[in-house]
Amino acid sequence: DRGTGWTLSMWRHAGSRLSVAARSYSPVVPARNTSRKFASHSSESFLSGSSCNYVEEMFSAWKEDPSSVHSSWNAFFTNAEAGVAPGAAVVLPPAVAALMETAKPVSQPLTGGPSTATTKDIEDVMKIGNLIRAYQARGHLFADIDPLKLTKPDPKLMQGMDLKNYGFSEADLDRSFNVGITGLHGILGKRHTMTLREVVSTLQEAYCGPIGVEYTHIADEKQLDWIRDKFEHREPVAFDQPEKIRILDRLIYAHMFERILAKKFPTAKRFGLEGCESLICGLKAMIDTGSDLGIEDVVFGMPHRGRLNVLANVVRKPLEDIFCEFGGILASRDDFMGSGDVKYHLGMSLDRPTTSGKMIHLSLVANPSHLEAVNPVVVGKTRAKQFYSNDTARKKTMGVLLHGDASFSGQGIVYETMGLSDLHNYTTGGTVHIIVNNQIGFTTDPKSSRSSPYCSDGAKGIGAPVFHVNGDDPEAVAFACNAAVEFRQKFSKDVVVDIVCYRLHGHNEIDQPTFTQPTMYAHIAQHPNTLQIYSEKLLGEGTIDETRFSEMKSKTLQTFESAFERSKSAVPNASNWLESKWKGFKGPDQRSRVLNTGCDLEKLQEVGKAICSIPDEFNVHPVVARIMKQRKTMFETGKDLDWATGEALAYGTLCLENINVRLSGQDSERGTFSHRHAVLHDQKNENTYVPLNHINPGQARFDVCNSSLSEFAVLGFELGYSMENPNSLVLWEGQFGDFVNTAQVIIDQFISSGEQKWLRQSGLVMLLPHGYDGQGPEHSSARLERFLQNSDEDPDIIPDMNFETRSQIQQHNWQVVNCTTPANFYHVLRRQLHRGFRKPLIVMSPKKLLRHRGAVSDLEDFTTEHRFKRVINETDQEIVSNAKNVRRIIFCSGQVYFDLVDKREKDGLKDVAIIRLEQISPFPFDHVIAEGQRYANADIVWAQEEPKNMGAYSFASPRLVTALKPDRGHFVPKYAGRPVGAAVSTGYGAVHNRQLNQLVTDAFAF
Repeated sequence: DRGTGWTLSMWRHAGSRLSVAARSYSPVVPARNTSRKFASHSSESFLSGSSCNYVEEMFSAWKEDPSSVHSSWNAFFTNAEAGVAPGAAVVLPPAVAALMETAKPVSQPLTGGPSTATTKDIEDVMKIGNLIRAYQARGHLFADIDPLKLTKPDPKLMQGMDLKNYGFSEADLDRSFNVGITGLHGILGKRHTMTLREVVSTLQEAYCGPIGVEYTHIADEKQLDWIRDKFEHREPVAFDQPEKIRILDRLIYAHMFERILAKKFPTAKRFGLEGCESLICGLKAMIDTGSDLGIEDVVFGMPHRGRLNVLANVVRKPLEDIFCEFGGILASRDDFMGSGDVKYHLGMSLDRPTTSGKMIHLSLVANPSHLEAVNPVVVGKTRAKQFYSNDTARKKTMGVLLHGDASFSGQGIVYETMGLSDLHNYTTGGTVHIIVNNQIGFTTDPKSSRSSPYCSDGAKGIGAPVFHVNGDDPEAVAFACNAAVEFRQKFSKDVVVDIVCYRLHGHNEIDQPTFTQPTMYAHIAQHPNTLQIYSEKLLGEGTIDETRFSEMKSKTLQTFESAFERSKSAVPNASNWLESKWKGFKGPDQRSRVLNTGCDLEKLQEVGKAICSIPDEFNVHPVVARIMKQRKTMFETGKDLDWATGEALAYGTLCLENINVRLSGQDSERGTFSHRHAVLHDQKNENTYVPLNHINPGQARFDVCNSSLSEFAVLGFELGYSMENPNSLVLWEGQFGDFVNTAQVIIDQFISSGEQKWLRQSGLVMLLPHGYDGQGPEHSSARLERFLQNSDEDPDIIPDMNFETRSQIQQHNWQVVNCTTPANFYHVLRRQLHRGFRKPLIVMSPKKLLRHRGAVSDLEDFTTEHRFKRVINETDQEIVSNAKNVRRIIFCSGQVYFDLVDKREKDGLKDVAIIRLEQISPFPFDHVIAEGQRYANADIVWAQEEPKNMGAYSFASPRLVTALKPDRGHFVPKYAGRPVGAAVSTGYGAVHNRQLNQLVTDAFAF
């Protein structure tokens, strides 16, 4: 039994010995005929009534196989068969013998063997065990956790806690028992005398006070025992005088921060913390305790409510900076002023001391209004910090996520993120979740926003304990937060603190909540604030006097007033938003030179040797062995390197340059299309081998990770990972590019716009398989058009494209590419690291081209004299040499190029040039202009395999006009592609082929 700690066999065999309902605790055993009958004896009262049938069944099972029954039954049957006298055959398990010893009322001498205890004595202790179990499992339902007293326990549930349901009456309350059992925990953890009244009182204090503990859903017995020991004692929440005064001081700061903002900026939205000021007490206590337990770095993620208070009083963002932002003065770097964001979305990164004098680094990740979307970003950043600090035990860096009640239960990303918690490539050793439970979501009551009793119930799916706590009790909140970080450090598991509180105002300070919650806000209007409640408690118990309390408030007020005066001349410093690892990286207005991205031949061959080698006695799959042999031939000849080999060269050479590489996705180890095989699996023992980690002993690490079936959480995780250290290559790969839209929030709110809103760069790479191969509307398109639509480039302006001064990529939010050669893919990946800034890279990665005869590169193309080609010009030298005779330029991107070339060769055409845009955004104006001038007599066609309302046509067409109209005058590029459609593609192979034939025909039709 998980609740009390008694094992199933203990209940079963205690019940058998004592004539209680043993059968209900035992596995069902089919009835068998037996010639052996047992006579009842006064010393063996279990051999009577229905229990006798049970014993017969056990005896039959024992006859067939003695090991199939418990050892105590084996001993009994062996003794009985040997003719041992009645009453002497029973040999009880040690735990049950201890139980029987414990069962004696203290008035009875504890002498003699276990058999001196009566059946009633044992039944009483078992009834106490059931009572304890009831409190452990359901005590939280009756806990005093609602400060507004709006939630009432179900009367039927309350009846279930009545003593009479456990065989006791009022007359038993002062009866004493030895309730402890050796080896158990909590109230049963040591042998001691308690009256039934004391047992009930202890359980009520532990489980029905200001903290309600939900934990019996946990499977791990050690975790259950730890929680019992933590809460099942007479005063589960106890602080000494200095600790109480510290809690009061923190509460004063939290309370008065909101008051001064309301006074200074009465019409501003600030999403204040009023009604849950005790959160600050809990967070700061948790940080202090965590620091003492070895934590050096905490990464926070939270919504807008209370964010400013947390920034000011926990992270310790300079108060004058916060006041500046209310006045509309935005932080900026010397080189770049972004669009900015509202003050309650901004992040922070600072070191601060704890009460023990230790320093701890705190960072609050910037986030949008999309509630909970920041969760995986925080977890990924936490994991990266652990990796780069070699925190393999995951005890030095911790993630803390704050939630709202409605969003915790309503947003699927919460569960997707928690689903990563125990995955070996994603775990962070436990995240502390803190719910600011307003008991309302904007204007929606809990009964309309969730189907579960608690907003936290989703956390049970990963076995996380939940500590529900009354937000009006700062000591209880501090205790619960301390318990949470202790549990996390002990068990490396997620844990939830649910602070049940209220929201003093509406959704924001100018919202009117009584429109929809008149009853709740009538209670709130009459309810004293948390500082008033707690200060009166401390004054009443003599912990503090009125004089000192007044001094504490005056000092706090003076701190805020002084900061407000300083804010009138202060300018926020954006460097506080940036981690030290990013210092020296260039902003959009600081030019970074274009560098070659190739490697010397010796390094390429070194990587090639590693990725073609298989350890001795490693039983690789025959197909993989053939692939490895083919790769070896590629390096020997220097010809026809395929896509997977080019990719491996990019990763391997970066690792040799001490740059860590992390590739993550649902099938990334093998590759969705069985092309990568980055992890080899022994076919006999399933051992694994990663060739890219065996290039050179001094290399950096290559991690390739199969993820859970989640795009939203895993993409967010990898984004957070990429934000920690710019000197690493972090990639996320979609199983198919079509599925990326389930992560659209991460793309739109973070990746696309994060640098402009929050001055935070990321070099994250997204690999999105894209290509029309007749696989239907859900396996064809990564929605290229959406990424291009989000590109912040003006189609009517040609930027400075001079090689020496060009900063086009730096000026824009990301890069979108659709490569057609392995070498170009290699170069664009290496380009991510060989530059002085970081930008997200969106790759329309191929499917058909993975094995296409034309999509190959020579080893020479990967060497030092080469770099990424934004445009690949016409490769047919006969056409290039006769440029004046070219009547048409077909601009295209991606695998459709090969379909066009096949058509041109089939028709024997030499007057059409085909030019590939490998980088679509930022648009390669310089190359397009040059090619337009080369083929001055040609008309212009844009060809694509996507429908006209999708793909790159809408993006490329106006930019082609801007680039070419100075020489051609106004024109409209002709379109060759599939017609407009709502669905991405057809699901019929014949229709697909017909459409493909039509579009390539249209491309060449004059």
